[in-house]
Amino acid sequence: MHGTEHPIALFIQAISSGQSPADWLKLKLITKKNKPSQSGLECSDWRYGNCVPSNGDCGAGYREGSCDQQNQKLKCRVPCNWKKEFGADCKYRFGSWGECDPTSGLRTRTGTLKKALFNAECKPTISASKPCTGETKTKSKG
Repeated sequence: MHGTEHPIALFIQAISSGQSPADWLKLKLITKKNKPSQSGLECSDWRYGNCVPSNGDCGAGYREGSCDQQNQKLKCRVPCNWKKEFGADCKYRFGSWGECDPTSGLRTRTGTLKKALFNAECKPTISASKPCTGETKTKSKG
């Protein structure tokens, strides 16, 4: 084939060189999503901005990346249930909700940073709060 080899031939070549099928597939998906620029110059230090939704504050949008003199736009998606103060590119692992604080009427929980996507600047730990549910109140049946 002119210019490109058949994907199956590349897969067989990768497996015979000791690469696992999962690693080959991951690499294939990454290179398909983030194709190098048309000039063919490779850059290893890409910096990406936040995902900016095309309409509203969630849904499909774009994130801009730059490296040296190169710029690119990648498609992205901001989940509609994300917490704005945490950032859509900062993924946290949260503990259980705490007991209700009678003074504030809030329950809180702490999250520790699990993953920062696209080299996002994320806080190592964060706290989230929500109103108490009223479980302690007695319901009157009428």
